[in-house]
Formats: sequence, structure tokens, C-alpha cells
Amino acid sequence: MTDIERVGVVGGGLMGSGIAEVMARAAKDVVVVESSPTAVDAAHGRLEASLKRAEARGKIDSAADVLARIRVVDDLTAMADRQLVVEAIVEDEHAKTSLFAELDRVVTDPAAILASNTSSIPIMKLAVATSRPSNVLGVHFFNPVPVLSLVELVPSLMTDEATTERARAFVQDDLGKHAIDCQDRAGFVVNALLIPFVLSAIRMFESGFASAEDIDSGLVRGAAHPQGPLALADLIGLDTVKAVAESLYEEFKEPLYAAPPLLARMVDAGLLGRKTGRGFYTY
Repeated sequence: MTDIERVGVVGGGLMGSGIAEVMARAAKDVVVVESSPTAVDAAHGRLEASLKRAEARGKIDSAADVLARIRVVDDLTAMADRQLVVEAIVEDEHAKTSLFAELDRVVTDPAAILASNTSSIPIMKLAVATSRPSNVLGVHFFNPVPVLSLVELVPSLMTDEATTERARAFVQDDLGKHAIDCQDRAGFVVNALLIPFVLSAIRMFESGFASAEDIDSGLVRGAAHPQGPLALADLIGLDTVKAVAESLYEEFKEPLYAAPPLLARMVDAGLLGRKTGRGFYTY
């Protein structure tokens, strides 16, 4: 076990609440910061519902006990005494760099790790927004966080090796996750492989080559995938898929990373997948 006991998560959406949950289940003192009282209520409800499901399935003894370790607030200064803060806000470079500059001002412990759950934004861009780039790295969880065991560790050129190793020990020893090492390149390991595959499926559907159901069925029944690429895109969120694709294309300029026009139109229309009730499927 590490010495990290006080942790913070900025953003209480699907990813942020999942990260907070696994930390609280590991007996950590967790503070989640959201943007408004309404968002605070939504994040608290999301956490409570997930923990009650975990209790019903026998994954934890008491949802109430785990929830008691989590505070959800709308004041970033609550991060002041945290030893590790994970950013899990919208996948927008300007929003993230602004937040890291604020965290640099707010978090008082000079040894605190400032981590990002970004799917694609270069960690260096976040690190240089702070006065302590040696303490900044990517700690990328996967959705649903309580279920999937993988975490990508992404140090920048400025990250101290001690910071990376401390984060690795926390992820593996405290949270019981499996960490893999990634270079600070857009998409890291998983999304650099996954997103072109998802975009290819979207292009196939867009061209009328096959229906969404047949594309997904083909991969599930013919390649033993747990779910098809279009259903997976809906689960990830089409806005996130588009944002990751754009980051990949900006860095590598390869056509396979370019977001198909249909994806852009669906995002413009607010058809983002499961979180809005409609994407390639209706929920």
C-alpha cells in the first residue's frame, strides 16, 4: 500500500464517478468536485446507484460505508489537502489546461500528483500549465471503471520517474488495477488502436455498406468481440470518439484518424450515444 490516502477527482460524470468509486472502495478519503449544485446532486446520485448495484451483486459489503468516504462539492479549493488529484472533465484542451493551472494554485502539497484521465490530449500540454510539471502525468482509466482493470500510465518528458512509480504503486497496490506504460503520444496505446477501428465501422455504416446491427453482429459473432464497434462508440460517447479522433489526426495527419462526416453531424445534433439516449442505437 502507498502513503496516498487523500484523493480528489475533478468531474463527476461517468468516468469521474467511476474513478471516485474505485478509490473509495479501496478505503481512500475521496473528494469529488463538480461545476454546480445540480451537477453535485447528479454525481452523488450516480455514485449511490452504482454502489447499490455493487452491493446487490455481492461486490462490496455496504454501499453506505463506501459512500460515506466520498464528499461531492462544487468548490475546487476542496482539493487543497489532496495527495493525488485526477482530472476527469470534458475532453477539451483549453478546459483541461485551465483546470491544471488552477489545481497548481490550489493544491498545497508540493509532492501531490496531478493526474489526467484524458483519452488523447498530450500530457505535456497539461504539465506546462503548472509550475510543477514533474508531478503531472496521465492516469487513464477505462469505462466502466469499477469493472475494467486496465489503467494507462502516461508520463510526459518532464515527469519525474518517482512520480510515475508512485502512481503505478497506487494504481496496482491500492486500487488493484493493471497498469501499462504509454508514451505521451495522442491516443496512448488503447485509443490509438481502437479509434481507427471504430471510425472504420462508422464509415462502413455511413456508406450504406451494412446496417449498424449487421456490422456489430459480425464482429461479435465472427470475431468474438464482447460488443460491436458502433455499440462501443455509443458507450464511449460519440463526442469523446470525435475528440479523440481529432487529437489523433492533429498529431499524425493520417487519414484513418479523420472523423467521418456522419460522426460530426451526430455530435452536432446531440446524438451522443447512451448518455443522451440515442446514437447509432436508441436507449
